[in-house]
Amino acid sequence: MALPNLCQSASALLRRVEPIIVLEQLGSSLFDTALQLVVKDRCANATSPDLPAEESRQKAMTDFFMTYNLIIRLVPILPALLLARLSDRGWRKAPIVAPLCGYLLSRLALLLVVVGRLPLQVMFGAAVLFELTGGFCAYWPGVMTLASLGSTATDRSKVMMRVELLYGLAGLVGSLSSGHLFLVFSTSVGHGVVLLIVSTLLHLFILIHSIVLLQVKEVSSSETCHILSPAPDDDGAAAVAEAPTGINMVNVVLLFAAAFLYDFAVGGAMEILGVFVMKEPLSWSASQVGYGNAAGSTIFLTSFLGVMLFRRCAVSDVAIILIGMLSFALGIYFMSFVTATYMFYLARSLNMFALIPTPIIRSLLSQQVPSTSYGTVLTSLQLAMKFAGLAYIPAFTKIYQGTLVWFPGFVFTLSSVFSVLGMIPISIVGCRAPPRRRGKYILGD
Repeated sequence: MALPNLCQSASALLRRVEPIIVLEQLGSSLFDTALQLVVKDRCANATSPDLPAEESRQKAMTDFFMTYNLIIRLVPILPALLLARLSDRGWRKAPIVAPLCGYLLSRLALLLVVVGRLPLQVMFGAAVLFELTGGFCAYWPGVMTLASLGSTATDRSKVMMRVELLYGLAGLVGSLSSGHLFLVFSTSVGHGVVLLIVSTLLHLFILIHSIVLLQVKEVSSSETCHILSPAPDDDGAAAVAEAPTGINMVNVVLLFAAAFLYDFAVGGAMEILGVFVMKEPLSWSASQVGYGNAAGSTIFLTSFLGVMLFRRCAVSDVAIILIGMLSFALGIYFMSFVTATYMFYLARSLNMFALIPTPIIRSLLSQQVPSTSYGTVLTSLQLAMKFAGLAYIPAFTKIYQGTLVWFPGFVFTLSSVFSVLGMIPISIVGCRAPPRRRGKYILGD
Protein backbone atom coordinates (compact mmCIF):
# COMPACT_ATOMS: atom_id res chain seq x y z
CA MET A 1 0.00 0.00 0.00
CA ALA A 2 2.86 2.39 0.75
CA LEU A 3 4.28 2.27 -2.77
CA PRO A 4 0.98 3.04 -4.56
CA ASN A 5 0.35 5.93 -2.14
CA LEU A 6 3.85 7.27 -2.75
CA CYS A 7 3.37 7.08 -6.51
CA GLN A 8 0.01 8.82 -6.20
CA SER A 9 1.53 11.62 -4.11
CA ALA A 10 4.40 12.03 -6.58
CA SER A 11 1.96 12.17 -9.49
CA ALA A 12 -0.12 14.82 -7.72
CA LEU A 13 3.02 16.88 -7.00
CA LEU A 14 4.14 16.74 -10.63
CA ARG A 15 0.80 18.18 -11.71
CA ARG A 16 1.28 21.27 -9.52
CA VAL A 17 3.11 24.46 -10.46
CA GLU A 18 5.89 24.06 -7.87
CA PRO A 19 8.14 21.72 -9.93
CA ILE A 20 8.03 24.20 -12.81
CA ILE A 21 9.06 27.05 -10.51
CA VAL A 22 12.03 25.10 -9.16
CA LEU A 23 13.36 23.78 -12.47
CA GLU A 24 12.80 27.04 -14.35
CA GLN A 25 14.67 29.08 -11.75
CA LEU A 26 17.44 26.50 -11.65
CA GLY A 27 17.90 26.88 -15.42
CA SER A 28 17.56 30.68 -15.28
CA SER A 29 20.19 31.07 -12.55
CA LEU A 30 22.63 29.17 -14.75
CA PHE A 31 21.75 31.41 -17.69
CA ASP A 32 22.05 34.64 -15.68
CA THR A 33 25.57 33.79 -14.52
CA ALA A 34 26.54 32.74 -18.05
CA LEU A 35 25.26 35.99 -19.56
CA GLN A 36 27.00 38.09 -16.90
CA LEU A 37 30.34 36.36 -17.49
CA VAL A 38 30.07 36.26 -21.30
CA VAL A 39 29.44 40.01 -21.31
CA LYS A 40 32.47 40.48 -19.03
CA ASP A 41 34.67 38.46 -21.40
CA ARG A 42 33.44 40.28 -24.51
CA CYS A 43 33.93 43.72 -22.92
CA ALA A 44 37.41 42.95 -21.54
CA ASN A 45 39.12 44.86 -24.36
CA ALA A 46 36.63 47.72 -24.63
CA THR A 47 38.14 51.18 -25.01
CA SER A 48 36.64 54.64 -24.79
CA PRO A 49 38.28 58.00 -25.48
CA ASP A 50 39.30 59.93 -22.38
CA LEU A 51 38.56 56.97 -20.09
CA PRO A 52 40.98 54.57 -18.34
CA ALA A 53 40.75 50.87 -19.18
CA GLU A 54 38.71 49.88 -16.09
CA GLU A 55 36.13 52.64 -16.58
CA SER A 56 35.89 51.75 -20.29
CA ARG A 57 35.05 48.14 -19.43
CA GLN A 58 32.49 49.22 -16.88
CA LYS A 59 30.88 51.60 -19.37
CA ALA A 60 30.69 48.93 -22.09
CA MET A 61 29.12 46.40 -19.71
CA THR A 62 26.58 48.81 -18.25
CA ASP A 63 25.61 50.06 -21.73
CA PHE A 64 24.95 46.48 -22.86
CA PHE A 65 22.85 45.60 -19.82
CA MET A 66 20.98 48.91 -20.06
CA THR A 67 19.88 48.18 -23.65
CA TYR A 68 19.20 44.49 -22.94
CA ASN A 69 17.09 45.19 -19.84
CA LEU A 70 15.17 48.03 -21.47
CA ILE A 71 14.14 45.61 -24.24
CA ILE A 72 13.08 43.06 -21.64
CA ARG A 73 10.84 45.61 -19.93
CA LEU A 74 9.37 47.37 -22.96
CA VAL A 75 8.53 44.59 -25.43
CA PRO A 76 6.33 42.26 -23.29
CA ILE A 77 3.69 44.81 -22.31
CA LEU A 78 1.05 43.94 -24.94
CA PRO A 79 1.80 40.17 -25.07
CA ALA A 80 1.55 39.96 -21.27
CA LEU A 81 -1.80 41.76 -21.24
CA LEU A 82 -3.12 39.44 -23.95
CA LEU A 83 -1.98 36.36 -22.04
CA ALA A 84 -3.56 37.75 -18.85
CA ARG A 85 -6.89 38.11 -20.64
CA LEU A 86 -6.60 34.55 -21.92
CA SER A 87 -5.86 33.41 -18.37
CA ASP A 88 -8.95 35.10 -16.94
CA ARG A 89 -11.06 33.52 -19.69
CA GLY A 90 -10.04 30.05 -18.62
CA TRP A 91 -6.68 29.51 -20.37
CA ARG A 92 -4.75 29.49 -17.09
CA LYS A 93 -1.72 27.69 -18.50
CA ALA A 94 -1.18 30.14 -21.39
CA PRO A 95 0.83 32.73 -19.36
CA ILE A 96 3.18 29.93 -18.29
CA VAL A 97 3.58 27.85 -21.44
CA ALA A 98 4.11 30.77 -23.85
CA PRO A 99 6.95 32.44 -21.87
CA LEU A 100 8.65 29.08 -21.36
CA CYS A 101 8.94 28.84 -25.16
CA GLY A 102 10.69 32.22 -25.11
CA TYR A 103 12.99 31.15 -22.29
CA LEU A 104 14.10 28.14 -24.33
CA LEU A 105 14.81 30.26 -27.42
CA SER A 106 16.85 32.85 -25.49
CA ARG A 107 19.01 30.14 -23.90
CA LEU A 108 19.64 28.65 -27.34
CA ALA A 109 20.57 32.11 -28.63
CA LEU A 110 23.28 32.66 -26.00
CA LEU A 111 24.61 29.15 -26.65
CA LEU A 112 24.93 30.03 -30.35
CA VAL A 113 26.66 33.32 -29.47
CA VAL A 114 29.30 31.43 -27.47
CA VAL A 115 29.78 28.46 -29.81
CA GLY A 116 29.53 30.41 -33.07
CA ARG A 117 31.47 33.46 -31.86
CA LEU A 118 28.53 35.64 -32.89
CA PRO A 119 28.36 39.32 -31.89
CA LEU A 120 27.05 39.96 -28.42
CA GLN A 121 24.36 42.19 -29.94
CA VAL A 122 22.58 39.04 -31.13
CA MET A 123 21.22 38.83 -27.60
CA PHE A 124 19.22 42.01 -28.24
CA GLY A 125 17.29 40.17 -30.94
CA ALA A 126 16.95 37.15 -28.65
CA ALA A 127 15.53 39.42 -25.93
CA VAL A 128 12.92 40.78 -28.35
CA LEU A 129 11.92 37.26 -29.38
CA PHE A 130 11.76 36.12 -25.77
CA GLU A 131 9.63 39.03 -24.61
CA LEU A 132 7.16 38.67 -27.50
CA THR A 133 6.08 35.46 -25.76
CA GLY A 134 5.26 37.45 -22.61
CA GLY A 135 8.55 36.92 -20.77
CA PHE A 136 8.78 37.05 -17.00
CA CYS A 137 6.08 39.74 -17.06
CA ALA A 138 3.55 37.07 -18.07
CA TYR A 139 5.19 34.01 -16.52
CA TRP A 140 5.37 35.15 -12.91
CA PRO A 141 1.81 36.53 -12.67
CA GLY A 142 0.69 33.26 -14.28
CA VAL A 143 2.47 31.32 -11.54
CA MET A 144 1.04 33.56 -8.83
CA THR A 145 -2.45 33.25 -10.33
CA LEU A 146 -2.30 29.47 -10.06
CA ALA A 147 -1.01 29.80 -6.50
CA SER A 148 -3.88 32.20 -5.66
CA LEU A 149 -6.50 29.96 -7.20
CA GLY A 150 -5.20 26.97 -5.28
CA SER A 151 -5.29 28.70 -1.88
CA THR A 152 -7.76 30.37 0.43
CA ALA A 153 -7.47 34.05 1.26
CA THR A 154 -6.44 33.01 4.77
CA ASP A 155 -3.35 31.17 3.56
CA ARG A 156 -2.55 33.20 0.46
CA SER A 157 0.33 35.27 1.85
CA LYS A 158 1.96 32.10 3.19
CA VAL A 159 1.43 30.27 -0.11
CA MET A 160 2.95 33.11 -2.12
CA MET A 161 5.94 33.28 0.21
CA ARG A 162 6.36 29.51 -0.19
CA VAL A 163 6.48 30.01 -3.95
CA GLU A 164 9.14 32.68 -3.46
CA LEU A 165 11.03 30.30 -1.16
CA LEU A 166 11.13 27.53 -3.77
CA TYR A 167 12.20 30.09 -6.37
CA GLY A 168 15.02 31.28 -4.12
CA LEU A 169 16.26 27.82 -3.11
CA ALA A 170 16.45 26.77 -6.76
CA GLY A 171 18.36 29.97 -7.52
CA LEU A 172 20.70 29.25 -4.62
CA VAL A 173 21.57 25.78 -5.94
CA GLY A 174 21.94 27.03 -9.51
CA SER A 175 24.08 30.00 -8.55
CA LEU A 176 26.43 27.98 -6.35
CA SER A 177 27.17 25.61 -9.21
CA SER A 178 27.02 28.08 -12.10
CA GLY A 179 30.44 29.69 -11.63
CA HIS A 180 32.16 26.32 -11.60
CA LEU A 181 30.14 24.95 -14.54
CA PHE A 182 31.06 28.03 -16.55
CA LEU A 183 34.72 26.97 -16.50
CA VAL A 184 34.11 23.28 -17.31
CA PHE A 185 35.62 22.19 -20.63
CA SER A 186 36.77 25.68 -21.59
CA THR A 187 38.02 24.61 -25.01
CA SER A 188 38.43 26.66 -28.15
CA VAL A 189 34.66 27.14 -28.37
CA GLY A 190 34.80 29.37 -25.30
CA HIS A 191 33.70 29.41 -21.68
CA GLY A 192 30.16 28.57 -20.62
CA VAL A 193 29.20 25.93 -23.21
CA VAL A 194 28.44 23.18 -20.67
CA LEU A 195 26.61 25.66 -18.44
CA LEU A 196 24.37 26.81 -21.29
CA ILE A 197 23.68 23.27 -22.54
CA VAL A 198 22.44 22.30 -19.07
CA SER A 199 20.28 25.43 -18.87
CA THR A 200 18.79 24.80 -22.32
CA LEU A 201 17.97 21.15 -21.56
CA LEU A 202 16.31 22.14 -18.30
CA HIS A 203 14.07 24.64 -20.09
CA LEU A 204 13.18 22.09 -22.76
CA PHE A 205 12.12 19.64 -20.05
CA ILE A 206 10.12 22.32 -18.21
CA LEU A 207 8.25 23.28 -21.38
CA ILE A 208 7.23 19.67 -22.05
CA HIS A 209 6.24 19.27 -18.40
CA SER A 210 4.02 22.37 -18.42
CA ILE A 211 2.20 21.24 -21.56
CA VAL A 212 1.70 17.60 -20.59
CA LEU A 213 1.44 17.43 -16.78
CA LEU A 214 0.54 20.82 -15.31
CA GLN A 215 -3.04 21.06 -14.04
CA VAL A 216 -5.04 23.99 -12.66
CA LYS A 217 -6.61 23.53 -9.24
CA GLU A 218 -9.11 26.05 -7.94
CA VAL A 219 -10.52 26.06 -4.42
CA SER A 220 -14.29 26.40 -4.08
CA SER A 221 -15.76 29.87 -3.82
CA SER A 222 -16.91 29.15 -0.26
CA GLU A 223 -13.27 28.90 0.79
CA THR A 224 -12.21 32.23 -0.68
CA CYS A 225 -14.80 34.53 0.87
CA HIS A 226 -12.67 35.56 3.87
CA ILE A 227 -9.86 38.03 4.08
CA LEU A 228 -8.38 36.63 7.29
CA SER A 229 -8.85 33.30 8.98
CA PRO A 230 -11.69 33.31 11.53
CA ALA A 231 -10.52 34.36 14.96
CA PRO A 232 -12.73 34.32 18.04
CA ASP A 233 -13.93 37.68 19.28
CA ASP A 234 -14.64 38.61 22.89
CA ASP A 235 -17.85 36.57 22.89
CA GLY A 236 -16.11 33.48 21.55
CA ALA A 237 -17.70 33.77 18.11
CA ALA A 238 -15.69 33.76 14.93
CA ALA A 239 -14.85 37.27 13.79
CA VAL A 240 -14.90 36.96 10.01
CA ALA A 241 -14.13 39.70 7.50
CA GLU A 242 -16.08 39.32 4.29
CA ALA A 243 -14.36 40.06 1.02
CA PRO A 244 -15.41 43.40 -0.46
CA THR A 245 -18.05 43.29 -3.19
CA GLY A 246 -16.22 45.99 -5.16
CA ILE A 247 -12.63 47.06 -5.65
CA ASN A 248 -11.19 49.44 -3.06
CA MET A 249 -9.42 51.68 -5.56
CA VAL A 250 -7.64 53.77 -2.94
CA ASN A 251 -5.94 50.72 -1.45
CA VAL A 252 -5.17 49.35 -4.91
CA VAL A 253 -3.53 52.61 -5.98
CA LEU A 254 -1.52 52.81 -2.75
CA LEU A 255 -0.34 49.22 -3.12
CA PHE A 256 0.64 49.86 -6.74
CA ALA A 257 2.55 53.01 -5.70
CA ALA A 258 4.41 51.13 -2.98
CA ALA A 259 5.29 48.28 -5.34
CA PHE A 260 6.47 50.76 -7.99
CA LEU A 261 8.74 52.68 -5.62
CA TYR A 262 10.15 49.54 -4.03
CA ASP A 263 10.80 47.90 -7.37
CA PHE A 264 12.46 51.13 -8.54
CA ALA A 265 14.78 50.93 -5.53
CA VAL A 266 15.54 47.21 -5.72
CA GLY A 267 15.76 47.00 -9.50
CA GLY A 268 18.00 50.04 -9.76
CA ALA A 269 20.45 48.65 -7.23
CA MET A 270 20.49 45.13 -8.70
CA GLU A 271 20.98 46.61 -12.18
CA ILE A 272 24.36 47.96 -11.07
CA LEU A 273 25.39 45.41 -8.44
CA GLY A 274 26.40 42.71 -10.95
CA VAL A 275 28.79 45.11 -12.69
CA PHE A 276 29.96 46.75 -9.46
CA VAL A 277 31.43 43.50 -8.06
CA MET A 278 33.56 42.93 -11.16
CA LYS A 279 35.44 46.22 -10.86
CA GLU A 280 38.29 47.04 -8.54
CA PRO A 281 38.73 46.66 -5.62
CA LEU A 282 36.48 43.53 -5.63
CA SER A 283 37.34 42.20 -9.14
CA TRP A 284 35.37 38.97 -8.74
CA SER A 285 36.15 35.75 -10.61
CA ALA A 286 33.57 33.40 -12.18
CA SER A 287 33.16 31.31 -9.02
CA GLN A 288 32.84 34.42 -6.86
CA VAL A 289 30.10 35.74 -9.15
CA GLY A 290 28.23 32.48 -8.61
CA TYR A 291 28.64 32.74 -4.85
CA GLY A 292 27.43 36.34 -4.91
CA ASN A 293 24.32 35.35 -6.84
CA ALA A 294 23.80 32.52 -4.35
CA ALA A 295 23.91 35.06 -1.50
CA GLY A 296 21.08 36.89 -3.23
CA SER A 297 19.09 33.65 -3.52
CA THR A 298 19.63 32.91 0.19
CA ILE A 299 17.53 35.99 0.94
CA PHE A 300 14.50 34.06 -0.36
CA LEU A 301 14.98 31.57 2.48
CA THR A 302 15.54 34.17 5.19
CA SER A 303 12.55 36.18 3.95
CA PHE A 304 10.31 33.10 4.09
CA LEU A 305 11.47 32.26 7.61
CA GLY A 306 10.93 35.89 8.56
CA VAL A 307 7.31 35.79 7.40
CA MET A 308 6.70 32.58 9.37
CA LEU A 309 8.25 34.14 12.49
CA PHE A 310 6.37 37.43 12.19
CA ARG A 311 3.07 35.61 11.66
CA ARG A 312 3.62 33.54 14.80
CA CYS A 313 4.11 36.85 16.60
CA ALA A 314 0.78 38.11 15.14
CA VAL A 315 2.46 40.90 13.15
CA SER A 316 0.15 42.40 10.50
CA ASP A 317 0.89 42.12 6.76
CA VAL A 318 1.45 45.87 6.54
CA ALA A 319 4.04 45.78 9.34
CA ILE A 320 5.77 42.79 7.71
CA ILE A 321 6.07 44.74 4.44
CA LEU A 322 7.58 47.71 6.28
CA ILE A 323 10.14 45.44 7.97
CA GLY A 324 11.14 44.06 4.57
CA MET A 325 11.52 47.52 3.04
CA LEU A 326 13.60 48.71 5.98
CA SER A 327 15.81 45.62 5.71
CA PHE A 328 16.58 46.40 2.08
CA ALA A 329 17.15 50.12 2.76
CA LEU A 330 19.72 49.40 5.47
CA GLY A 331 21.60 46.71 3.54
CA ILE A 332 21.81 48.60 0.28
CA TYR A 333 22.94 51.77 2.06
CA PHE A 334 25.79 49.79 3.62
CA MET A 335 26.60 48.47 0.13
CA SER A 336 27.50 52.05 -0.86
CA PHE A 337 30.73 51.78 1.12
CA VAL A 338 31.76 48.19 0.30
CA THR A 339 35.44 47.86 -0.63
CA ALA A 340 36.09 44.17 0.20
CA THR A 341 34.27 40.89 -0.40
CA TYR A 342 33.49 40.26 3.28
CA MET A 343 31.81 43.68 3.42
CA PHE A 344 29.63 42.68 0.46
CA TYR A 345 28.31 39.66 2.36
CA LEU A 346 27.75 41.75 5.47
CA ALA A 347 25.63 44.16 3.41
CA ARG A 348 23.66 41.27 1.88
CA SER A 349 23.06 39.84 5.37
CA LEU A 350 21.24 43.07 6.27
CA ASN A 351 18.97 42.41 3.27
CA MET A 352 17.70 39.18 4.86
CA PHE A 353 14.03 40.29 4.73
CA ALA A 354 14.26 42.31 1.52
CA LEU A 355 12.15 39.90 -0.56
CA ILE A 356 9.14 39.99 1.76
CA PRO A 357 7.35 43.12 0.47
CA THR A 358 6.48 42.19 -3.13
CA PRO A 359 4.70 38.82 -2.53
CA ILE A 360 2.79 40.26 0.44
CA ILE A 361 1.71 43.23 -1.70
CA ARG A 362 0.53 40.73 -4.35
CA SER A 363 -1.41 38.88 -1.68
CA LEU A 364 -3.11 42.06 -0.48
CA LEU A 365 -3.97 43.02 -4.05
CA SER A 366 -5.50 39.60 -4.79
CA GLN A 367 -7.76 40.10 -1.77
CA GLN A 368 -9.16 43.33 -3.23
CA VAL A 369 -10.62 41.78 -6.40
CA PRO A 370 -12.71 38.73 -7.42
CA SER A 371 -10.89 35.59 -8.55
CA THR A 372 -11.94 36.22 -12.17
CA SER A 373 -9.65 39.28 -12.18
CA TYR A 374 -6.56 37.80 -10.52
CA GLY A 375 -4.67 37.39 -13.78
CA THR A 376 -5.36 40.93 -14.99
CA VAL A 377 -4.58 42.63 -11.67
CA LEU A 378 -1.38 40.67 -10.98
CA THR A 379 -0.19 41.20 -14.55
CA SER A 380 -0.97 44.91 -14.26
CA LEU A 381 1.20 45.01 -11.15
CA GLN A 382 3.99 43.27 -13.04
CA LEU A 383 3.61 45.80 -15.87
CA ALA A 384 3.84 48.66 -13.36
CA MET A 385 7.17 47.20 -12.30
CA LYS A 386 8.19 46.99 -15.96
CA PHE A 387 7.49 50.71 -16.32
CA ALA A 388 9.58 51.30 -13.20
CA GLY A 389 12.38 49.49 -15.02
CA LEU A 390 12.03 51.78 -18.03
CA ALA A 391 12.82 54.65 -15.66
CA TYR A 392 15.45 53.20 -13.34
CA ILE A 393 17.56 51.31 -15.89
CA PRO A 394 18.80 54.36 -17.84
CA ALA A 395 18.72 56.59 -14.74
CA PHE A 396 20.83 54.35 -12.51
CA THR A 397 23.14 53.38 -15.37
CA LYS A 398 23.97 56.97 -16.27
CA ILE A 399 24.28 58.00 -12.61
CA TYR A 400 26.67 55.10 -11.99
CA GLN A 401 28.78 56.01 -15.02
CA GLY A 402 28.85 59.64 -13.91
CA THR A 403 29.86 58.86 -10.30
CA LEU A 404 32.21 55.95 -11.09
CA VAL A 405 35.36 57.91 -10.27
CA TRP A 406 34.43 59.83 -7.13
CA PHE A 407 31.74 57.62 -5.47
CA PRO A 408 30.73 54.41 -7.34
CA GLY A 409 28.39 53.41 -4.49
CA PHE A 410 26.24 56.53 -4.83
CA VAL A 411 23.54 54.61 -6.73
CA PHE A 412 23.07 52.33 -3.71
CA THR A 413 22.51 55.32 -1.42
CA LEU A 414 19.93 56.61 -3.92
CA SER A 415 18.26 53.19 -3.94
CA SER A 416 18.01 53.29 -0.15
CA VAL A 417 16.21 56.63 -0.34
CA PHE A 418 13.58 55.28 -2.77
CA SER A 419 13.05 52.25 -0.57
CA VAL A 420 12.19 54.54 2.35
CA LEU A 421 9.80 56.51 0.10
CA GLY A 422 8.03 53.24 -0.73
CA MET A 423 7.21 52.83 2.97
CA ILE A 424 4.92 55.87 2.88
CA PRO A 425 1.98 54.45 0.82
CA ILE A 426 2.18 51.14 2.71
CA SER A 427 1.94 53.04 5.99
CA ILE A 428 -1.17 54.80 4.68
CA VAL A 429 -2.73 51.42 3.83
CA GLY A 430 -2.05 50.34 7.40
CA CYS A 431 -3.69 53.50 8.76
CA ARG A 432 -6.76 52.93 6.55
CA ALA A 433 -7.27 49.35 7.82
CA PRO A 434 -10.18 49.29 10.30
CA PRO A 435 -9.05 48.20 13.77
CA ARG A 436 -10.38 44.93 15.20
CA ARG A 437 -11.05 44.30 18.82
CA ARG A 438 -7.83 43.98 20.77
CA GLY A 439 -6.13 46.18 18.23
CA LYS A 440 -5.83 43.67 15.35
CA TYR A 441 -6.09 44.53 11.67
CA ILE A 442 -8.55 43.25 9.12
CA LEU A 443 -6.58 43.20 5.89
CA GLY A 444 -8.24 44.01 2.60
CA ASP A 445 -10.21 47.03 3.79
